[in-house]
Amino acid sequence: MEIKKAVIPVAGLGTRFLPVTKSMPKEMLPIIDKPVIHYVVEEAIASGIDDIIFITGRSKRSIEDYFDDSPELEYHLKQKNQHNLLKIVQDISSMVDLHYIRQREPKGLGDAILTAQKHISDEPFAVLLGDDIIVNKTPCTKQLIDNFYKYGRSTIAVEEVPVEKIGSYGIIKGTPLDDSLYVLEDIVEKPRPEDAPSNIGAIGRYVFTPEILDCIKETVIGVGNEIQLTDGIRLLNSKQKIYAYRFTGKRYDTGDKTEYVKAIIDFALNNEDMKEYIEEYLEGMNLRT
Repeated sequence: MEIKKAVIPVAGLGTRFLPVTKSMPKEMLPIIDKPVIHYVVEEAIASGIDDIIFITGRSKRSIEDYFDDSPELEYHLKQKNQHNLLKIVQDISSMVDLHYIRQREPKGLGDAILTAQKHISDEPFAVLLGDDIIVNKTPCTKQLIDNFYKYGRSTIAVEEVPVEKIGSYGIIKGTPLDDSLYVLEDIVEKPRPEDAPSNIGAIGRYVFTPEILDCIKETVIGVGNEIQLTDGIRLLNSKQKIYAYRFTGKRYDTGDKTEYVKAIIDFALNNEDMKEYIEEYLEGMNLRT
């Protein structure tokens, strides 16, 4: 069965970016001239997804507005003959089929994904976290989908994480099949570094068989007093084999302030209209230090 649906949870409160996230979703923070969530949706589309379910919260209306039509703006651009900008604005509202389901309260990533169950039905689906940007010629989600088609099993994206950040990830124990693929043995949510089974952490991309939803239902409240996706993965792994895939690409956790700034700098350096000026500025900074 083809994977055509994706769930993008965006209901989190974004506390690491307060106070700006008091009124602005962290997923709408701009990387130059596009918000983070735009890049996530682009990755989904480039991976063959044509049906996206956003799991939103009370403060996330601007995400819906961003992907909606904007008649007043489009009229203004037409009147000014700014046809290039007009096309950009119109393309945003016609990218893909979008649906919005509100998570009533932030009870964890597992609970957020579970709210999409009726829409997912009995189909395999992808999950993309709304604050991770991953840059690669072959999208990270596409890499996972290709592995799913090869083995027919749920596949989670993983990478090595620094020791000081192990406590922020689901950390896996796995049996290597090759340089990039593991058979999952276990996954532990946010362990202390000394208790972690490895330094390989799950990041914000997943492809699941639909059975993950029933497994999430069976879990109890976990770390942080939330329903953890990690606990659902552990239960699913006891019933069917799961793979962990070491993806290729550059990942930016834009929910982290330092990573967010790095993303802006790197994207600016890859922008032909900005590259020269940014390089000159950075060189000047080096000379002053």
